[in-house]
Amino acid sequence: MKIKLPTDILIIDILSILLILCINFVPIIIARTILGLPFLIIFPGYVILAALFPKRAIHNIEYLAFSFGLSIAIVCLIGLGLNYTTWGIRLEPVLYSILFLIIVLSIIAIVRRRYYGRKNLTCAVTLESLKVFKGSVANKITMVIIFLAILGTMGFLISVIVRPQGGNQFTEFYMLGVSDKTSNYPTNFVLDSNQEVVSVSYGNNGPMMSEKSGTLSLCIINHEKQDTTYSVVMQIEGTPVDIIIEGKNLPTLGPISLLPGGKWESEIGIAPEHTGDNQEVDLSLYKDSDKQSYLELHLWINVIQQ
Repeated sequence: MKIKLPTDILIIDILSILLILCINFVPIIIARTILGLPFLIIFPGYVILAALFPKRAIHNIEYLAFSFGLSIAIVCLIGLGLNYTTWGIRLEPVLYSILFLIIVLSIIAIVRRRYYGRKNLTCAVTLESLKVFKGSVANKITMVIIFLAILGTMGFLISVIVRPQGGNQFTEFYMLGVSDKTSNYPTNFVLDSNQEVVSVSYGNNGPMMSEKSGTLSLCIINHEKQDTTYSVVMQIEGTPVDIIIEGKNLPTLGPISLLPGGKWESEIGIAPEHTGDNQEVDLSLYKDSDKQSYLELHLWINVIQQ
């Protein structure tokens, strides 16, 4: 039995262009999957082999195995390169970079095949060429391992596409000192006879400044992949204290509603009410209606009497 297919390089180029058109104009996931898998794990390696070895025609699973390994390597390298560009690792840059590579290597392969008198090369599949599990025991074991690895990888990719995972869901919650520096937190406070703050110093051995509260920047970024509402409370040595924001004293900061990817940032004030060294300031973040804190920040301060 002999089945003659059209030129292999031409098929790869046509299918690659069809994938781009499908992604841009056809919202059918199964079509994208069928075209996308070989585009990522077969085509790049195949055209590399075709360009490097125009005189060699391998008609069995060995060629597929080499194509598979080279494709994985070259796609990883493309992703690494894109990561250091302004485009980043996004759908369009990855697609067009791989397509550009396939087209360029296809042209090189066709030119080299014509040079070696193989311009009419077709991909011939015969019963004899399908007999890959032959030779020594070691060869048979190697071919079985390669075959199972290819099937396993394709199965894994298909399962990820069919049932995509939600990915990491988290919230960024952090604080910064004066001038958005991690070293300029309020550290030393001075209280008057009414137990009110009259001066504050920032950082290590910073000068005392006449202020009624210590200032720091608080930031919340939503990576929960859904609308999320937050609130923040503050305690000093286990005792709830008000958070000062925009001149107001609030026992609870919030509710702060953020869309996926949304960011909230504001300056808040800390006003301790009792003297003592190494007092622990706790800022607790609550998510939605949870009763237990989701994230916590800690700061240690020294408070003396005037």
